[in-house]
Amino acid sequence: MMSSTNMRLVLLAILGVVLWFLPVPEGLTVQAWQMMTIFVVTVLSLILVPLPLGAMALMGLTAATLLDVLPIRTALTGFAHPTIWMIAAAFFISRGFISTGFGRRVGYWFISKLGNSSLGLAYGLVLTDLLFAPATPSTTARCGGIISPLFRSVASAYDSDPEKGTENKIGAFLVQCIFQCNAITCAMFLTSMAGNPLAANFAKEQGVEITWAGWAIAAIVPGIVCLVLIPLVMYLVFPPELKKTPEMRAIARQKLVEMGAMTRDEWMVCVTFIGMVTLWVLGPTLGIHATVTALLGLVFLLLTRTITWDAVLNEKEAWHTITWFAVLVMMAAQLNKLGFIGWFGDAIGESLSGFGWVTTLAILLLVYYYSHYLMASAMAHISAMYSAFLAIAIAAGAPPMLAAIVLGMFSNLYMSTTHYSSGPAPILFGAGFLSLQNWWKIGFVFSLIVIPVFFFIGGAWWKLLGMW
Repeated sequence: MMSSTNMRLVLLAILGVVLWFLPVPEGLTVQAWQMMTIFVVTVLSLILVPLPLGAMALMGLTAATLLDVLPIRTALTGFAHPTIWMIAAAFFISRGFISTGFGRRVGYWFISKLGNSSLGLAYGLVLTDLLFAPATPSTTARCGGIISPLFRSVASAYDSDPEKGTENKIGAFLVQCIFQCNAITCAMFLTSMAGNPLAANFAKEQGVEITWAGWAIAAIVPGIVCLVLIPLVMYLVFPPELKKTPEMRAIARQKLVEMGAMTRDEWMVCVTFIGMVTLWVLGPTLGIHATVTALLGLVFLLLTRTITWDAVLNEKEAWHTITWFAVLVMMAAQLNKLGFIGWFGDAIGESLSGFGWVTTLAILLLVYYYSHYLMASAMAHISAMYSAFLAIAIAAGAPPMLAAIVLGMFSNLYMSTTHYSSGPAPILFGAGFLSLQNWWKIGFVFSLIVIPVFFFIGGAWWKLLGMW
C-alpha cells in the first residue's frame, strides 16, 4: 500500500503533467505557461508538504532546468537576491536575543511594571513581542524562545494548569492574547515575519518598492490600535478567573535580581538591535541597503563573539528558509518577466472592473484573509496568492503602494485564525489551555475586530499619509 507521502508526490506529478499539456491560453507564451505549471506544483507541494519545504523547492528548481524552461544560471539567481540574505542575517541575530537571555530580561522588566493585574500581564507580554519584532523575522523563534517561556512561568506561578483543570485561571486568557497579538506585531514591520520580505519582493517585481520605514509608518496606527484593543476585548469577552496579580510584579523583580546586571553579551545584543532599527529607518536617506544593515549587525555580533560561527551554522531554520525562499523569489521573478502575472491580473481585473478599486481591494483582502483556513503556512499562502492578488488590485485601479503594503499586512493578520495557521500556533495551542473549538471561535471573533480596524482606521491613516 502506497504511503501518504508517496501518494501526495504522485498527485503533484499528475497535476503537473495535466497542466503542462493543457492548451496555452491566448496572450501567453508556451514558456510562461510551463513556468506557471512548475510554480503551481511547487507551491502546492509547500502546502501538502510531502517532503520538507526546502527539498520540494529544489525539486521545482531542478524540474525547471531539466524541462528546459530556464537555464541553470537563471534558476540559481534567487540565491543571490539581497532580501534572502537580509532575512538570513536577521535569523542569526535573533538567536542572540534568546541565547544571551536579553529577551527574557526585557520580558520580566515589562511584567515588573505592568503585572499588577492579568490585563497588565497581557500587555507586558505583548509589549515584549512588539519590542523584538523588528529584528526577529522568525516569529516561531520569537514566540517559542522568548514569549512562550515567560507566559508559562506566569501560568505556573498561579497554578494555572490544564492537567489540573485550572487553565481558565489565567493561562487560557494569556495564551490567546499572545497568539492574537503576535499576528499584529508580525504585520507591523517588514522584518518581523519571514514572509514579509517575500511579499515585498513580489511587489518589487510589479514595480512597487516597499521600504522598511514605509511599511512601519503605514502599519503603526492600525497596529497599535489592535494591540490595545485585543487584550482589552479578550478580558471582557473571554475573561480570566484571576483579575488581580500583585504578586507577579514582585516575582518578576526577583527574577531580574537573580539574573543580575546585564552581561557584556546582552549589551552587545542591545546595541545591535538599536543600531539595526536605526539604520533600517534612516537607510534610504543614508544610502545603506537594508541587507547591508542586517549583515552589519551579524558581523558586529561575530566580531564581539556574542554569537559564534558554529551557532550560525547550526541555525537550521535560517538555512532552510534561504533554500525555499531563493527558489520562490526566482520563480516569481520569471513569472513576471515572462508576462504571466500581468496577463492574469488583467484577466481577473476585467471581470471585477464594475466594482471600482476600493470594493475590489476589499473583496480581495477578505478572500485573502479567510482562505488561510485552508493553509498551514503563511509563506505558502503568500507564494500562492500575493502576486496574483496584487496584480488584480493594480489592474482594478488601486494605488500600487497601498495595495502592496496592505496585502503584505494581511499576509500576517490571517495567522491568528487556527491551530495550524503559523509557526507559533502549534506551540501555543499545544500548551493545552484551550479546546480546539474555542481556539477557532476566538480566532474568528477577533477577525471581526482586526479587519474593520485595518479597513477603517487604517484606511483613514493611509489617506492622511497620501497613499490614496
